[in-house]
Amino acid sequence: MDLISNLGLGFATAASPENLLFCLIGVILGTLIGVLPGIGATATIAMLLPITFQLEPVSSLIMLAGIYYGAQYGGSTTAILINMPGESSSAVTAIDGYQMARRGKAGTALAVAALGSFFAGTVATLLVALFAPPLTVIALKFGAAEYFSLMVLGLVSAIALAHGSILKALAMVVLGLLLGLVGTDIYTGTPRFTLGITEYADGLNFVALAVGVFGIAEILRNLEGEQDRTVLGTNLGGLFPTREDLKQMVAPMVRGTALGSILGILPGGGAVLASFASYTMEKRLSDRPQDFGQGAIAGVAGPESANNAGAQTSFIPLLTLGIPANPVMALMVGAMIIQGIVPGPNVATEQPALFWGIIASMWIGNLMLVVLNLPLIGLWVRLLKVPYHVLFPIIMAFCSIGVYSVNSNVYDLFAVAFFGLLGYALIKLRCEPAPLLLGFVLGPMLEENLRRAMILGRGDPSIFVTRPISAVLLALTVGVLVVVLLPSIRKKRDEVFVEAD
Repeated sequence: MDLISNLGLGFATAASPENLLFCLIGVILGTLIGVLPGIGATATIAMLLPITFQLEPVSSLIMLAGIYYGAQYGGSTTAILINMPGESSSAVTAIDGYQMARRGKAGTALAVAALGSFFAGTVATLLVALFAPPLTVIALKFGAAEYFSLMVLGLVSAIALAHGSILKALAMVVLGLLLGLVGTDIYTGTPRFTLGITEYADGLNFVALAVGVFGIAEILRNLEGEQDRTVLGTNLGGLFPTREDLKQMVAPMVRGTALGSILGILPGGGAVLASFASYTMEKRLSDRPQDFGQGAIAGVAGPESANNAGAQTSFIPLLTLGIPANPVMALMVGAMIIQGIVPGPNVATEQPALFWGIIASMWIGNLMLVVLNLPLIGLWVRLLKVPYHVLFPIIMAFCSIGVYSVNSNVYDLFAVAFFGLLGYALIKLRCEPAPLLLGFVLGPMLEENLRRAMILGRGDPSIFVTRPISAVLLALTVGVLVVVLLPSIRKKRDEVFVEAD
């Protein structure tokens, strides 16, 4: 009964006219961002963080969540029509979706992606509603040692699941941790790494770093040369799948949802990993593996379901522990802090309307997406033809105004420029910036809990292994390290990410 009453509170909150409006804005903007290659949900949410300061907490978080899972929907449109994934998690969809479009079945491919995404989003949101409250109760038993061990596990998992070289991912995490140290020491009040600039006494601006590394760097990369945007599927044909199509998509959709729901909880971009794992699984289970890469429906339904399920379940560690599972969730932590909300297990008890309102809004948002996306496909096709040299000045201006409006601090604009160049350099060096952002967000929390645990343990580090939950989390961390360093696992991991490129 508690679940039903809590969901009733959530739907009452999410269904208010104001929150419905912001949910609609979020999913439409997310779809638009997913459709237009070269922007991405992470950069968009980073740019919109300053605006959320003027909104109610529930409305702002519902809108940001809508942008995130809306982008997962939109990313499949470009993947299918122009073989250019709008989101990294849609890269697999392009393999068979684009081939379906070339064979005149663009409408079917888009419908399969939309229906798979809707089913996965609905089921995954139910899992969030079922598992978030009990995990919150467990999280209330966490002390400083447990939180430290959990964050170590999160960072190690982010390294293991990051795209490309493990050594580069480790370097990105360390760089993020170091950047997180800039500011004032939490116990002694001594400024550190501020270069004598008093404006950095409170630390580097999270919004400036995120916009620079993800937004400005991506713009610079896209300006190297406009990509070909020849759109297939202007004549989309029938949008609704045939009975045979539905028969082929149901099992992959269910398997992809299950796989994505599990992997989405993992730190480091579980939604991306889920889509590739789903594609591999479907190809191995298929009676006709030779059809994959030639327009197999299972190659669209499985990965699309997996990446949307992963996007939804990544909210579980955020809502229960206040720990981000991916860069977008790290930005959601930033949005909560901007609103004066301390992310963690107390959110469910202290602000139940916020907690359950976000969960309920996911069902509403997914319904909005499936209703809106298919009729608006013609509009998305026309938007794909907008030249990038028209888009980027608008995006740059929006970035600068948004970052400056947070603190009205000109140093934040210098920081955006610096991190934009840094992000561009990282792209050229083939270093993924996602672990850097996770390290930056988790760094101060990691340090605070490490020092607090050591104080409670009177300087004895054994406190991390004598407390059962902490010991289990550290054992899992060691297990992740051992598994990812096994030669066979490393080889398989490299093969997956080579395919991603």
